[in-house]
Amino acid sequence: MLPLHGLLLRTPLVELRVPGTAELLRLGEVAADGVHDAAIMPFQVPWTDLPPAERARSVVQNTWAQLGRNTPGDWGIPFAVFHDGEPVGHQRLRARNFAVTRTVGSGSWIGRRFHGRGFGTHARAAILHLAFTGLGADYAESGFHTDNLASAAVSGKLGYHRNGEEIGAVKGERAVTVNLRMSKEDWAPPFPIEIEGLETCLSELGVDR
Repeated sequence: MLPLHGLLLRTPLVELRVPGTAELLRLGEVAADGVHDAAIMPFQVPWTDLPPAERARSVVQNTWAQLGRNTPGDWGIPFAVFHDGEPVGHQRLRARNFAVTRTVGSGSWIGRRFHGRGFGTHARAAILHLAFTGLGADYAESGFHTDNLASAAVSGKLGYHRNGEEIGAVKGERAVTVNLRMSKEDWAPPFPIEIEGLETCLSELGVDR
């Protein structure tokens, strides 16, 4: 078992941890059931357009691949988001050259049938607390496509500031991404957040205390 498997984040609503095999398979089933409204595409890579079985497989494969390629200078933590012991979505925290940049990024999705219940807000708050309080980050960056109002709402609620825009293409169509940034001075936990099992992960994440 990797040290990251012992890392646990807990809020009053959700728990975040790197899933074991059985949990990861159940997380794939959540993705197969649907992640977002078909009228929008919130991701740069449109993986949710895959058929359900392939969508589930991609969740499993991408999680294993992330854990397999992690180094202290380039890492991602592929958390599953759990509510009452069952997976409801995914929240990743990532960084390159963290020891120098002290900057993290993130990406997430919540199963569509679980939308509107606060899981996304609690999951993002948990990884921000890990970044700023646990790892000593100076900045956290994120972004959202202009048609992804749910992501914009979560980011605004937690204290990100706009940091410019990028114009790209998704599925052959123009997509505008609003870039966001938060500093450690901006961070104020909106509810209690617990971190367990971090000390054994620090060297794997390039953090030297």
